[in-house]
Amino acid sequence: MRRGRTLILVLLVVIIGLGVGFVAIRQFLLARQQVDQPVYVDVYYAAQNIPQGGAITESVLATMSIPQEKVIAVMYTRDELSALISNKVAKYPLDQGVPITETLIIDASAAVPISGPQWASLIPPGMTAMSIPTNRLASSAWAINDGAHVNINVCFLFVDVDPAFQSVLPNLTGSLTGTGFVPDALPVLSLGSSASGSPQGRLELDPSVQQPFYLVPSEAQRPRETCQMLLQDVVVMKLGNFPLVPTSTTATTQPADAQAQQQPSAPDIITLIVSPQDSITLSYLIYTNAQISMTLRNPTDQARQATEAATLQFLLSQYNIPVPAKLPYAMHPAFVDQSGGLEFASPFLPNDTVTVPPQ
Repeated sequence: MRRGRTLILVLLVVIIGLGVGFVAIRQFLLARQQVDQPVYVDVYYAAQNIPQGGAITESVLATMSIPQEKVIAVMYTRDELSALISNKVAKYPLDQGVPITETLIIDASAAVPISGPQWASLIPPGMTAMSIPTNRLASSAWAINDGAHVNINVCFLFVDVDPAFQSVLPNLTGSLTGTGFVPDALPVLSLGSSASGSPQGRLELDPSVQQPFYLVPSEAQRPRETCQMLLQDVVVMKLGNFPLVPTSTTATTQPADAQAQQQPSAPDIITLIVSPQDSITLSYLIYTNAQISMTLRNPTDQARQATEAATLQFLLSQYNIPVPAKLPYAMHPAFVDQSGGLEFASPFLPNDTVTVPPQ
């Protein structure tokens, strides 16, 4: 009887041990499976197209689950919603489905508060957008486009002027008659018969015959050219014209071919992001008819180069160009006469198009 009880007790102990072992093994296997399975994290993305400068709100966002090891520090998770929608705007146009990262949005207080053009949010604080004329030659054969980094080269024409008249030398001369007093009459002063006058020259003595000669210039004063790089690492905001209406409205109300016709194939204007002082400099250059050209540079290159202005004297010394002997012929720079003034004549390339405004 006692042996039977012992056998039953042993069986109970074995059964309990097997149950405990089964439960322990099962829990261990489940834990192992949970470790092997990836952990997913919800991150925010653009649920719809967000225009540049558009406000980041919860209504334009959605979440998607990605493995935790794929989540990077610049992404926004579900726990960071309050920081994501706290006075933030889109720094660039965001397409639907793009994950929201710190580099794609900006605090609204750091951008220009605008209610009109969305692209104004691209302008950093303290900077301004300035448009200058351009052509195929000045824009590196259209290699310069939106977002490019460029250097600005400018060429000037210098002439000598009369300090008092502020007119280009030489002055025009005329003969004076009746400069003395006439008895019983008022003094009389009159110009000679030449109404237009003649260029003012200079008196020189010919050493061979010891006779004075009055020399006058044979042509108008030749301007002296100078070229220099004025601005470096300037960011291009837009090549060509901005749309007159918001992009979203244009896309829904106008067909694609009509939009293509609005933007000419050869833009004649480019908008740069510069400091306010540089914008004033560019305005002065535009209205003094200086020749402005741009050179494309690597956007990762932050270096500044010190350059020397290119003049005739610089070219002769820098490149060891000898002064040619005096010959009975000479090369003449390409100038055109515009209403009595001289300016550069830009080379006309075969592929340049001439835009005729509508009558």
